[in-house]
Amino acid sequence: MRSVITLHLGLLVLSAAATTAFAGDARIAVAANFTQTAKRIGTLFAKASGHQPIFSFGSTGQLYTQISQGAPFDVFLSADQPRAKKTIEAGFAVPDSRFSYAIGRLALFSRNGQFVQGSETLSRGDFSKIALANPITAPYGAAAVETMKALKVYSGLQTKLVQGNNIAQTYQFVFTGNAELGFVALSQIAGHEKGSRWVVPEKLHLPLRQDAVLLKRGAKNAAAIAFLSFLKRQAAHAVIKKHGYGVGE
Repeated sequence: MRSVITLHLGLLVLSAAATTAFAGDARIAVAANFTQTAKRIGTLFAKASGHQPIFSFGSTGQLYTQISQGAPFDVFLSADQPRAKKTIEAGFAVPDSRFSYAIGRLALFSRNGQFVQGSETLSRGDFSKIALANPITAPYGAAAVETMKALKVYSGLQTKLVQGNNIAQTYQFVFTGNAELGFVALSQIAGHEKGSRWVVPEKLHLPLRQDAVLLKRGAKNAAAIAFLSFLKRQAAHAVIKKHGYGVGE
């Protein structure tokens, strides 16, 4: 009986050692709008695989610049399609690795529970500051500008615009009251019903399809490859949907 127990314990030790030996880290550049979603998916991925994702969050434009300058990332989760494509065209990413992992939604949000009343809130103009992410580096900021132009209110609101470096900072402007309202990612407010909001119809801006790519630095990194595979699984899809996104193809 003692020999059986000893053998069983030995197998457990060998199994644990094997898991540790094959586990690894993946450095993942993630668009700021996907911060909380990525953290939750990362927890599930680490538990399922033993691999550890190491996230760096920022605006898509800033992250692309870092990648082009040799930042040590293995995976890039962009907030748009163009810059994900550009990483491949510029030779930074593995060809044919690109896929849409999420479809974002834009929302106009205020801490004031009665303030946002649909698109007419913008034409009303009874506010001093409206926040948006930098439209040059952040796709959600570009979508906000497209929305205002489609509604023909952009020129009248330019003096009231306050730009965040990314969508996370933009949300903070609104959350702290430094701006009465702002364009944020729906994912940032999907978990509560506080304040007031208007989910922007997708017809008012280009689709916020968010693409992922495997960077060449991660081409032989088992953890990076496994993370991208996990993003396509039902467990990750459930988290993505819960946070207010559509699921990519």
